Amino acid sequence: MEDSGNLFDVYETNGLPIWDAPQHECCVGDQDKVDRLRRRIKYYFMNPCEKYRARGRKPWKLMLQLVKIAIITIQLVSFGLSNQMVVTFKGENLVTFKHLFLKNYADGDTDNYAVYRQADVYGYISHSIKQYGNLYNITLGNHEYEKNGDSYSPLTLCQTFYRNGSVYAGNETFEIDAEVDTGMYGYARLYSCSPHLNKLVSVTVTFVLKAINLQTIRYRELPDCYDFTVIITFNNNAHSGRIKIEMDQDVSISECRDWEIIGASSQVLYLTEVFDCVIILTCIASFILCTRSVLTGIRLQCVNAPWSDKLEFVNGWYILIIVSDTLSIIGSILKIEIENKVVTSYDICSIFLGTGTMLVWIGVIRYMGYFKKYNILILTLRAALPNVIRFICCAGIIYLGYCFCGWIVIGPYHEKFRTLNTVSECLFSLINGDDMFPTFKDMNQKSSLVWVFSRIYLYTFVSLFIYMILSLFITIITDTYTTIKQLDQSGTPTSELQEFLSMCNDLPNSGVYRLEKSSSCCLNFISR
Repeated sequence: MEDSGNLFDVYETNGLPIWDAPQHECCVGDQDKVDRLRRRIKYYFMNPCEKYRARGRKPWKLMLQLVKIAIITIQLVSFGLSNQMVVTFKGENLVTFKHLFLKNYADGDTDNYAVYRQADVYGYISHSIKQYGNLYNITLGNHEYEKNGDSYSPLTLCQTFYRNGSVYAGNETFEIDAEVDTGMYGYARLYSCSPHLNKLVSVTVTFVLKAINLQTIRYRELPDCYDFTVIITFNNNAHSGRIKIEMDQDVSISECRDWEIIGASSQVLYLTEVFDCVIILTCIASFILCTRSVLTGIRLQCVNAPWSDKLEFVNGWYILIIVSDTLSIIGSILKIEIENKVVTSYDICSIFLGTGTMLVWIGVIRYMGYFKKYNILILTLRAALPNVIRFICCAGIIYLGYCFCGWIVIGPYHEKFRTLNTVSECLFSLINGDDMFPTFKDMNQKSSLVWVFSRIYLYTFVSLFIYMILSLFITIITDTYTTIKQLDQSGTPTSELQEFLSMCNDLPNSGVYRLEKSSSCCLNFISR
């Protein structure tokens, strides 16, 4: 993009932008300046092919974007496969630990896995401890105990009790000290407190196991060493006679201390890092070119021009590419650090790379817009966006009202309304017509009043949002599309700036644009 300086400041007439000034106020000498300014602005809004015909300037940004899309997509696929192996390894180990250390565990019992008798509490805790001690004889994986120097890290048993208290439900009396004692106690302490399990808040069994993810060798990646901090929690917070048993794990990934792979080369790792560096350099080049183009458009703005005309010079596609380049650069740096085992933030890296790649592909729409039939779609989206945002704000207020109402009234009786998050997900699914019958069917009928209210609530929500709000939303898009299509067919300028540029009849291949290629001409105009 050619720099043009503050040309509009020179060509203001009575405080008005040049395209809003009466033509008779310009003298013959100034008319030539206006024509040249008009051609310069028209050149700014040309597509790469037209700029090539006008001044012979090669479309470097277009070619760079195409190359960047290809290499970033390859990088994303490569990292996605690696990240998938990491997530799969973590998930499969968690399932393995549940089967090894949780007594009578079966797949799918996560929500209903609990104990109801005192003997079961001790039996299930004892089972976990015994299985941990017998790990070498039961595991099918390469799991090992963690070592601190020459000694193994011990299993810990953390118990939480109310400090003092007595509960007599039969007499409807109780005395409780709200303070709790938490500490690492032995199994004997828990057993000695069996007459006072009503004071038990929770029991946590914690231990650390190590493992190596060997499946990465097949994809020519170095295996990682994993530390699994396994946490088994016996949760008695509700004191309802049902102690829920939950297992979770904290995973840390590190480079193995000593390794040797026979029949494989570490050259693949170096080539991968070189490829990542090429992507970083490509994104930096794209960032610089797009930033320069944005600054050029800002310099072309007229100080007293309307905001609608000023925004014409700020290319949103370039800003989108700048954001995507920034995300891709950060993601590529994190990927290199992950490959060198400096950090293990797979999730953060995947967010940066995934979002950057998504924005890069969305940016392709800009080049599709150079074709007239595709451009009308882009113009419709841009023109309808303000009205859509205003409409969503109004509809969102009604939506939030239904969310809060459903959560407080239906939440205790319906699984999908237990939290505000699940309420929002359920209602959004209903708007799209998904999962509608199960939402009605799964309503608990213990309270007839709430059951009747739920029917009124769901019927009014579905009727309001599907038949009215969603239809109005589609109408806004349709009306905007019709308006843009009519303006496109009639060729009528939609702004003062476009009306100003419509007076320029010089074609890109006319040769007049090559005469203004030299930047010295621009400097001469500014100095006048």
